[in-house]
Amino acid sequence: MRKIGKVGIIGAGHVGSHVAAMLASQGVCGQIALLDIDQKKALAHSQDIADGMSYWPRPVRVWAGDYQDLADADLVVMAACGAAIEQNRLDELAATVAVMDQIVPQLKACGFGGVVVSISNPCDVIAQYLQKALGLTVIGTGTALDSARLSRRLAGLLGAAPQSVSAYMLGEHGDSQVPAFHAASVAGQPLAQWMTEHPGRCAPAELARVARETAEAGWEIVLGKGSTEFGVASAAAALIRAILLDEKRVLPCSVPLDGQYGQRDVYASTLCLIGAGGAEEIWQLPLSDQEAQALAESCRIIREYGVKAAALSTLANEKIHG
Repeated sequence: MRKIGKVGIIGAGHVGSHVAAMLASQGVCGQIALLDIDQKKALAHSQDIADGMSYWPRPVRVWAGDYQDLADADLVVMAACGAAIEQNRLDELAATVAVMDQIVPQLKACGFGGVVVSISNPCDVIAQYLQKALGLTVIGTGTALDSARLSRRLAGLLGAAPQSVSAYMLGEHGDSQVPAFHAASVAGQPLAQWMTEHPGRCAPAELARVARETAEAGWEIVLGKGSTEFGVASAAAALIRAILLDEKRVLPCSVPLDGQYGQRDVYASTLCLIGAGGAEEIWQLPLSDQEAQALAESCRIIREYGVKAAALSTLANEKIHG
């Protein structure tokens, strides 16, 4: 019988609350504590989610908690952020670092020692910030959502189901993300081979359009409804499930690269084998020369903003500057 996991979610806004709802409805864990500076909102979300208990596959306790509730949690989701959503996620850095500076000391003081799944933008920079500040295993959701967006759009172009398409975005969860079309496949067939066997169905210009639309998708959603929530919550729930249930599932997420693609000392997205230990293996996809150059530039941008994050932090005596 598997262990019933306990999850804490810091930030009960659109994203955090939907992650909680996904985890509860899927029966991924047995306990979910929602934390937010707006305690009334956290309480309302917890009650709203718990009202669906009759339809869940298993009982799940959901409540508005505090940092002491996280002491024995298996996993914490970081979904807190600043008030504004920017077209370029990197522009959210200063506001998010200010929020993290308030959270990190409390998370350290409560004694939490599990895995952190970070969603807060700019995702890659904040994931690295948290890893340095907390000294824990931190995984950013990174391009898990972007890869799903790319697969869906590419599937529409090819006339196939998204589940039959393997296509991944690498690097930054942001404007510099890199579509790894060289490694993409359709039902196991390399995309390049599929295009050769289906002339006229998918031109290179259309691939470029799909990549551009994917990178812009989040902002288009924000313009239409004020936030994104369902897609990113689905991606985060899949990552959390893979950790808590030790699924050994391969997912694109943001982790510290250690020589992959010639990159080190930077959080960026690539394929990872996800299990109870977090990113237990980090995989490198075969890239074209152009894709490799684009990924190197994406990593350069992430590093640049990582330096800015350290400079913005007020936690002068913490490991964040180490």
